[in-house]
Amino acid sequence: MKNRRLIKHLLPFLVVLTVITTLPAAAQINFKTKQWNLQLNASGEITSMKSIMLQKEFLFADKATALMSIKKDGNIHAPRSCVWKAKSSELVLSYPQINVEANVKVQCKDNYISFELMKLTMAENADLVLWGPYPTIIADTIGEVVGVVRSKEFAIGIQALNVKTLGGYPNTESDIEPSYDVFEGGNKVDVKEDDMNKQLFRGDVARPTAYGSVLQAYCRNRYKDRVIENWGHTAYLAPAFNDGGVVGSKIALFGVVNADVLPTISQIEIAEGLPHPLLDGEWGKQASHASESYLIMDFGVDNLQEAMEATKQAGLRYLYHGDPFENWGHFKLHTKAFPQNWASMKQCVETARAKGIRLGIHTLSNFITTNDPYVTPVPDHRLAQVGYSRLNAAIDANTKEIGIEDPTFFNQFQNNTLKSVVIGNEIIRYGTVSASAPWKLLNCQRGAFSTQAAAHQQNDTIAKLFDHPYKVFLTSYALQEEMSKTIARLFNETGLMQISFDGLEGCWSSGMGQYARQLFTKTWYDNLKPELKGKVINDASMPGHYFWHIYTRMNWGEPWYAGFRESQLQLRLRNQQFFRRNLMPSMLGWFSLRPETASEDIEWMLALGAGYNAGFGLATSLETLHKHGMKNELLELIKIWEQARMKNIFSEAQKEQMRSLKHEFHLETSGNNGYKLTPVYNTYFKHTQQLKQPGEPVFSTFKFNNPATAQPISFIITLAAGKDYDPDVTFDQISLAINQQDALVLPVSLKRNQILKSDGKTVKLYNRQWQLLQTIELNQPLPVLSNGMNEIIFDGKYSGENGADVKLEIRSNGQPELIRETH
Repeated sequence: MKNRRLIKHLLPFLVVLTVITTLPAAAQINFKTKQWNLQLNASGEITSMKSIMLQKEFLFADKATALMSIKKDGNIHAPRSCVWKAKSSELVLSYPQINVEANVKVQCKDNYISFELMKLTMAENADLVLWGPYPTIIADTIGEVVGVVRSKEFAIGIQALNVKTLGGYPNTESDIEPSYDVFEGGNKVDVKEDDMNKQLFRGDVARPTAYGSVLQAYCRNRYKDRVIENWGHTAYLAPAFNDGGVVGSKIALFGVVNADVLPTISQIEIAEGLPHPLLDGEWGKQASHASESYLIMDFGVDNLQEAMEATKQAGLRYLYHGDPFENWGHFKLHTKAFPQNWASMKQCVETARAKGIRLGIHTLSNFITTNDPYVTPVPDHRLAQVGYSRLNAAIDANTKEIGIEDPTFFNQFQNNTLKSVVIGNEIIRYGTVSASAPWKLLNCQRGAFSTQAAAHQQNDTIAKLFDHPYKVFLTSYALQEEMSKTIARLFNETGLMQISFDGLEGCWSSGMGQYARQLFTKTWYDNLKPELKGKVINDASMPGHYFWHIYTRMNWGEPWYAGFRESQLQLRLRNQQFFRRNLMPSMLGWFSLRPETASEDIEWMLALGAGYNAGFGLATSLETLHKHGMKNELLELIKIWEQARMKNIFSEAQKEQMRSLKHEFHLETSGNNGYKLTPVYNTYFKHTQQLKQPGEPVFSTFKFNNPATAQPISFIITLAAGKDYDPDVTFDQISLAINQQDALVLPVSLKRNQILKSDGKTVKLYNRQWQLLQTIELNQPLPVLSNGMNEIIFDGKYSGENGADVKLEIRSNGQPELIRETH
């Protein structure tokens, strides 16, 4: 109803504002919106993209291209003539070089112009139609997924108005859009130094160029089977797909001031019937809750109550199960946690809802585990196939060398983990292919994955199954569609409210690249019941142009490869650039809360998230929380920071400081709905064991520039484990002297995996999991850090000759700033 009212409200503004000029010297066709003029010449070439208010041309004329080109037999053809038919509001584009004529319907709206291919002579002979590339001089901000380029004063955008019209350029026959993959060489702790100078572009609906940028889209004809290069296979059978072909392809172009970009896309979604999800009544791309953080924790009917208590304690609304399924395909839940399968999940959802908590789950999209009924005991004929051949001789149920007519689809091993083929109802695994004819699959395992080994006849079809390094099978489009509907049914039957479509690249198995990937999420979205559609928070491992209208946000992965602060930090920061240039809510990604995680690390993450207004996923477990000695403190910190972030209490100046890696902060509540934000200054030192002559000093001298006022020292001291140290060596008689003050000697023996911490008031000894072991009794006050430069002399005695380095972190607190909540 809200959408209908909004459409009714907009109708007076959706006025046709087309102006046509047909001067003989240079026949021009002009289309105007409130802010923008788009001009075509008599050849169908775009000759102007001009801001009316600024009176500024944004077209890069030297690279001007046709409104719509046609690719046929591998060659791209621009129109030779363009005629405007005012009565039908159509452009007639002629391509005499290939004997083709196209009718393109044009509609000018308030802030955008739509173009739809209504008719194409001999449409079945067109490989594809290409909208653009449209060249602009804009280079400041390139939104490669959303399809919008922005200067400091104006923006130009393109939107595909149906799912078969793909954003980007047809660089490959597979329709897998280009992207720069920072993990191309495998898991890395972080992006490499030379990666930092590269933009992590994920698609090319908008693409930067030497002169500015281009905007582009296309639609492929899929009426016949094609053999293409696809996902590690030089030969891959992409089956025909009946979607009406290129006729019906439709785009919108717009030019508006930057402030009007999101409102214009919102108008386009509503008027053109694109997905327009609302979260708590707000459009998803502008909803304040779109970047809500969430707790990632396994739960089930037996421990849901405790998991909800942790979620509430952290002040979060979303509890997310990272691994709920016993199989992927039919999506059966783990029996122990959910004894009645989906009915048990529904019970959990309803229990959580009563407590104000929304449950979510993680999926691997169209990945199919080998224990799923789609695989065993009878394989589904819709499992994805690389291609097929025929048996060149009959075989019985025990034959280990299987003759085939053509090895093309079988002799590819770059992306071939399971090495599996299917004949009838039997899956067979093979080791390799013979080096020459007669071609044979060698070292075969019959009746793989508990299918039934059987005899097969000469000329029976043998198909190479497509798989993934996760040791799973994938889907044809028909099976992909069924699985997507199954996930929608799971949500409809249970009321789940959050999902992550991990592994969407699996949809490339259909041979339709980004098209299939976006169809998967669209099918899920379209099949949600009305009370859920648009309200379920969803993200994914891969963005997409049409998918942009569906997903709430992107939130990449599981960076557990290093410490809490180190894991992919630069990638997290580069992602913030990606989110902002693509007009998406910001997220920091997943973090792993372990028993060893320090409160300082948690608060570092929370401040960084507040600086970017970015949420996060915090992965942990009830077992971890039981072990962590400071669980309550950590969850309270999350609650305070997240509530403050969601209330948007921080100024832009404060957020800028929080985005800087040179600063840390502590936040606590104050009276009258206020908050106290305290800057924290810190630096790290390392004391190394030195074996010197008797009597020779072995202390370390450090310098710490304290920007804050004078205060008793705060520190964290740990034995930093090295490869060759003796774990039984302890560090004793620890002493700290500052600026020639009397040395503080700590009467404690620091062992492996222990932490000595001072908050400026007390000194406490913790084990590795932050459980308090001892409060140290001091016989003198803590030494005082002065404002400005401080000389710190640090010393102690090792109990043996092969001790680990001692890591010393010095911390000081700046002047607190009181923040009042505004209403």
